[in-house]
Amino acid sequence: MVMRLLFAGTPDVALPSLRLLAGDPEHFQVMAALTRPDAPKGRGRRLEPSPVKAAALELGIPVIESDPGEADFIDTIQRTGAEYAAVVAYGKILKRPVLDAMPGGWYNLHFSLLPQWRGAAPVQRAIWSGETITGATVFRLTPGMDEGPILAQSTVEIGAHETSGQLLERLAEDGSHLLGASLEALAEGRALPIEQPQGAYEVARKVTSQDAHIRFDRPVFAPDRQIRACTPNPGAWCRIHEDGENGDRITQVQVIEAAPAQPDQPGLPEDLKPGRLAMSKKHIWVGTASMPLELLQVKAAGKKAMKAIDWARGARLEKDAFCD
Repeated sequence: MVMRLLFAGTPDVALPSLRLLAGDPEHFQVMAALTRPDAPKGRGRRLEPSPVKAAALELGIPVIESDPGEADFIDTIQRTGAEYAAVVAYGKILKRPVLDAMPGGWYNLHFSLLPQWRGAAPVQRAIWSGETITGATVFRLTPGMDEGPILAQSTVEIGAHETSGQLLERLAEDGSHLLGASLEALAEGRALPIEQPQGAYEVARKVTSQDAHIRFDRPVFAPDRQIRACTPNPGAWCRIHEDGENGDRITQVQVIEAAPAQPDQPGLPEDLKPGRLAMSKKHIWVGTASMPLELLQVKAAGKKAMKAIDWARGARLEKDAFCD
């Protein structure tokens, strides 16, 4: 049996699943791709298609950009002839009438081990909380947020220095195979959905730009996790303060890569107060509530990303410069 699918997704992380399903005509026929409308991007604010729309057009798949809240939305998706829907980072809430409009149901690939980390930013929150293991879950969508019965799960280890972008890229690739296998089992009657256990679980709320403002007044593991969780989006940042001739000079910097300092590093300061900066010939550190954090790669406002030590030399930081 060939499963007729509607694919719903928007960003790059949905592409491995779209391409896997579209590339398996023995088991799947992707009838249409549902995604958000073109959005303004860049300095020119030119309208650009979502990654899923661009990939779908490349694959010859019809694209639907209607909003689920529109009056004719249900008619639009039903006219595709799809019986099931596969969802990966679509970004829209689907209410009961829409869920009921797909005869076989809507099946979502979520990047956590549900029921833990339901919500918008499961990968970022898992890293930020210091977890060492996470994974992907395929489940049937219900009106409750990420609460539907589970078809399958897979686990991965979180690397000690892995960012949310790197981890999400791995999960998107691994999860695409999990989604394909789950849908295939569903079509063949082999899937056994299991209801999620009841209880209080952490919710993965969206990470805002203000959340990404780095706190250096905590032990070094905390800003390290925060920076990795917020890279690349929304981007961990701090302000650099210096006393200049014209008063306090402030520069905003995005920290792209950092790591707890190694105790045997040459020139490592013994007592660096939280937020204070210190440099050697090859390193730049910032103090935390425990040991220093080494800045490895930064991006100053309006500049390209570069090695932190190169940026610091070019910025000619004062000796009393500090971050907050």
